[in-house]
Amino acid sequence: MPRAVGGVLVECDPSIKAIISRINEQHNHDIIIEDIDDEHVLIKKDKHEELKALLKDALRDTVKEAEETSESE
Repeated sequence: MPRAVGGVLVECDPSIKAIISRINEQHNHDIIIEDIDDEHVLIKKDKHEELKALLKDALRDTVKEAEETSESE
């Protein structure tokens, strides 16, 4: 029998969606309910705050790596 799961629709750039997909893979596919298109993804409501924190960390690391790369050139 099907069960309903509460979700949050996230609208983002394709690059951010790729990071969200990578985070989902690292967490055993426990965050995304449905991959809708290039700019929309439905995530579990109870994982929303966790995803925001993980995404913030991932973006901080990405920006830091980009700054280090540009400084060494």
